[in-house]
Amino acid sequence: MKFTPLEEDSEDSTHSPAERQAAAARSTWVSVGVNLLLTATQITVGIIAKSQGLIADGIHSLSDLVADFVVLFAGHHSKKDADVDHPYGHHRFETAASLALGLLLLAVGIAMLWSAFKKLETPDSVQQVHVMALWVAGAALIAKETLFRYMLAVAKRVKSSMLVANAWHARSDAASSLVVGIGIIGNLAGYPILDPIAALIVGFMVSRMGWSFGWDALHDLMDRAVDEQEVDAIRITLNETPGVSGVHDVRTRKMGDMIVVDAHIEVDGSISVEAGHDIAVEARNRVMQRHRVLNLMTHVDPWHRPDLDHQAPPKIG
Repeated sequence: MKFTPLEEDSEDSTHSPAERQAAAARSTWVSVGVNLLLTATQITVGIIAKSQGLIADGIHSLSDLVADFVVLFAGHHSKKDADVDHPYGHHRFETAASLALGLLLLAVGIAMLWSAFKKLETPDSVQQVHVMALWVAGAALIAKETLFRYMLAVAKRVKSSMLVANAWHARSDAASSLVVGIGIIGNLAGYPILDPIAALIVGFMVSRMGWSFGWDALHDLMDRAVDEQEVDAIRITLNETPGVSGVHDVRTRKMGDMIVVDAHIEVDGSISVEAGHDIAVEARNRVMQRHRVLNLMTHVDPWHRPDLDHQAPPKIG
């Protein structure tokens, strides 16, 4: 199951921190309501209907519920203003939350795998499930797929990788409900072993997604650069700034869902230091307005026309 990256849409695609936090809180509280209802229903009906697969799916919904509260907690702290100890703000709280989500999913998945393996060791103990388990699995599938599409749309609109991770968590639960439904159908058709096999598959899916999210978040915490397409877009904005003759050594690193950029810009070597500074300020303002950039540090390099090299002042040092 593939994680969908955030894309740079247009010059007006950026959102203020307040807008992003409000959207995150709204969508997450919707997820809380859905997961609370599903957790109670799936686990209760799973026990009554004797379906290990449905119980596993309910535990997965419970992990979603915990994940929702992790997102709310991280969203609250990531919006804090910069301070002396955190001059770039607290945006990486979101990355830490994504790492926590990954570890949570990995732990839940491993627990599911262990439980399913224990059940498969004694296949004679697997009982036939009640048909109501199938109806609950079907309802859960519809609810989770709808929740996924809603949360992913919000995440892309406000460009939040943490919300994307939580949305795909919902999609993994939708896929697990599908697998559980197939296992229940097999059980009802006279193949009872298919129910714990479904639980085993769900455990594998959850573990795999947990590893993926955790690994991605770990790389972001180690100052991973953004993709080349986004770097090129920033480079184009710098090059289009009046007075900029060239751009090189553009480096980026993620700061939560924002980006910190370092870049060297070339300006006419014959102009004053003040004029060169003004060009750098204009370049910074353009990048900050058009891209999800938290801060841009520019280094100004002098540029001389080749036919005027003989007039250039000697370099010092």
